[in-house]
Formats: sequence, structure tokens, C-alpha cells
Amino acid sequence: MDSSYLMSFSGLSQALGGARLFSWEGKQGAGTPAPEDIRDGFSSVSIDSRAVLPGGLFVALRGETQDGHRFVDAAFRAGASGAMVALSAMEDPALSLSNLACKWNRVLIGVEDTLRAFQNAAAAYLKQFSGLIRIGITGSTGKTTTKEIAGAIISQEKAVVMNKGNLNSETGLPLSVFEVRSHHEVGIFEAGMNHKGEMADLAKILNPDIALITNIGTAHIGILGSRDNIAEEKKKIFSEFSGANTALIPAFDDYRDFLAKNVKGRTVFYDTSSLSGLGTTKDLGLHGTEIVWDGEAVRFNLPGRFNLQNALTAAALALELPVSGVSIRRGLESVKPLFGRGEILKGRTTLIRDCYNSNPESITEVLAFCDGLEWNGRKIYILSSMLEQGDVSEEVHIALGRRLALCKADMIFLFGDEIRYAAEELEKKNIQFFHTCDMDELSRKLDSFVKASDLVLLKGSRGCALEVLTEVLAGNYAMH
Repeated sequence: MDSSYLMSFSGLSQALGGARLFSWEGKQGAGTPAPEDIRDGFSSVSIDSRAVLPGGLFVALRGETQDGHRFVDAAFRAGASGAMVALSAMEDPALSLSNLACKWNRVLIGVEDTLRAFQNAAAAYLKQFSGLIRIGITGSTGKTTTKEIAGAIISQEKAVVMNKGNLNSETGLPLSVFEVRSHHEVGIFEAGMNHKGEMADLAKILNPDIALITNIGTAHIGILGSRDNIAEEKKKIFSEFSGANTALIPAFDDYRDFLAKNVKGRTVFYDTSSLSGLGTTKDLGLHGTEIVWDGEAVRFNLPGRFNLQNALTAAALALELPVSGVSIRRGLESVKPLFGRGEILKGRTTLIRDCYNSNPESITEVLAFCDGLEWNGRKIYILSSMLEQGDVSEEVHIALGRRLALCKADMIFLFGDEIRYAAEELEKKNIQFFHTCDMDELSRKLDSFVKASDLVLLKGSRGCALEVLTEVLAGNYAMH
């Protein structure tokens, strides 16, 4: 097989067990199963026809609003060498997939379920790298930041591959797995989930040597119903363990014993006391934290106690490989803020942009951080609704209102429908605030209200897109 290929089409067909491989080789008419010795393969994988690279494999997925089979022609036009499609779609005359493959001289791989086949293909691809140390990270909060910090530390000594951004879902993880190459020594993969059964599927793809849980919180509680259910799902990251694997579980979490029960492998409870190299830590406010490791101090740039916990979690993970104290210090010092996760922007105001995710735990942490900062000007807190809270949405937003009533903000701005319950609590307590569901109205109000001396917190769920307020709040800014 050409060394530029990730896999041959015939190898992929065999790995999927029963997938039907069709090749037209320029012939006109209906396709027939290709010979077993077809050697052509694919050099990349995409589930978006707009992101297809020449020589890539396009996987046609069916979603709630789109059907990827409608974009096979666009994928072939962009240079895809083949497409994974549902056998049922091949029988649909309106799609004419056979004719498209013939027209472009491309390969079709017919499967019963393209999502399941995509995941199985990723698992088969990953098994080719027997020397790769596979690490899985999940948890309700902090998993992306922990992954990035762990990557910064471990990459000081080893060749690391990780999910890009938060490609951590039932489709994102398989895409990330196809980024593994022969020179990589460690794969650090974040595993997220927003529905029952998803974590078990991700564990089957990754089959991690080391798996870490950051915490059990309330993110996605509206979908899963309770923290008990969330813990049950998160625990499934250990479900493929066979005995030689390692589970890293937070010693401080109230679900620690449940998470550790019946794990088939070594269990490590991590906290500050388990980190032998850790010395003192000193809060530097917006400038992060000074961390002493093996007697030497470094500055960790991400602010807040919650980010310090992410750093120490990543260090606990890195020690399992192991890596040296020098690499831990260098890695911690090299970390930069991720978009929307505790970024400090200095411009028209000093802005804390933390608008990638929002749930009761993360709001509690960031409010405590902002309340504790010494600041000569005003403190302005802008918060949006917490999404995906389901039946407990009213309850958690009422609790948020009560917490905001005790905060040290000089002015509070609230955005979104669900957060009206928080607004009602503030109104009962005669706290000054402004609430709207209109982003343009909020933008105009802030534009006339903020001053250069203000410290502004922007906190919200990703779906509320509070980041669009950055220009109004910070203007031309520099990372702080």
C-alpha cells in the first residue's frame, strides 16, 4: 500500500467486516463489488464535504437536519478518493450514488450504518499503532483545559497527538483518531458525551491505556437527568479495561468510590497530596498562579483556582507515564489560554472572557475568582442562561440569582430566556441589574455603560454566543 495512505480501501472493508467495496474504474453502468486486491486507499478523513482534501475519505453521516449522502458529489468534486455510504442510500435513485462514483471514477464503501462504521474504522485504524500510549480524559468540567495542559507537559519529552479543540464527540473523536501517525508516542484524547451510551462507544474506539476523570458535575444534566446518571456514563471510559490499564480518579470528588468500583485495572486517586513534587502555590490574580515544583517556581498563566486544579490534574496524569519535574515545569509555564476559557483581554476594558461553557459549578468558581480580585474600578458581570439544564433549569437559575445577590459586582447584566429566573431573584432583593433576550439591545447598553477602568466578566454557555460582545467590551485588545 502507498505509504501516504492511512488505510487501503480493501483493508478498511475487511476491518469493518462485511462492508461492501464498489469500484467503477471508469466503467459506465452499475457498480459491482471490486476485487479484493484493490490497492487504492485514502490519506485523510472528513465528515464535511467542505473540508475534504484530495485523496481523502468522505463519510456520509445522517443527522437530524442534514443527510451527508446529499454531498457525495461535492466531496468527489473536491477530490475525495472514496465515500463511506449507507447501503440503503445506494438504493435511492434520487441520490444516484453509483452514477456519481462512476462519473468521478471513485470508490464507494457500503455499510449498514455510517456512524457505527466510522467509529469502527477509527478503532481499527488506532489498533495499527501498538506502541502508542492511549490516554482518555473526560469529566463534567475542565477536560479540554486539562488535555491541553497535559499535552504541553508530555510533549516536552514525547511526540504527542491530541484532539483539535474539543473534537471529543461520537464523530469528533473518530476524526481525531485519524490524526495519529507512526511517529507519535502518546495520544491524549478528550472524550465528551451528551447522551446515554455515548461514552461506551468512545471507549470502544479509544480503548485507553490510561483514563482520567476530572470531576462529576451537572453539565448535560438536562439530558441525563441526574448526577448519578452522569457519573454512570462518565465511568464508562473505563469499560474497555482488561487489567493492565490505569484509572485516574479525583480523590476530592464525592463520586470517587462509585467511579472506582469494579474497575478492571490499577486505580489512582489523585489530589494535591498525591503529587510528591508539588510545593507551594501562590495566587497571582489575573496573572495566573505561581507553582513551585521540585523546589523551583514557575508561573502558570491561566488564572483562578479552577485552572490551578486543571494544572495539577494534568500533572498527575503526566506522572503516570512518567515525565520529569523539569518537563512539568516547562509545560506548565508554556500553557496559553484557550478561546473562551478564562482569557484575559486588555483593551477598552479588562475583560475576562469565559464563554465557552456554563453550568452551576463553573459559574460558582468564576464568581468566587472575580469577587476575590482586588480592583480599583468597577466590576461588571455579564452572564447568559445555562443551557442543557432540562427539568432543573428553573431551580439552578434561581440559585444563580441568589448567588449573584451576594456577589461583589457593581452592575450585573443578564442575557437569555432561562436566566429570567435569576433576574426575578435579583429583583426581589433590589439588586441593580439589566436583563434582555436581545443581543443588539445588550450590546448598545454595554457600549454606553462600560469604562476603561472596569473589570468585566463575560460568562455564558457556548450556544448563547456572548463572545460577539468582545468588540464592544474590549475593542482592540491584547492578551493580558
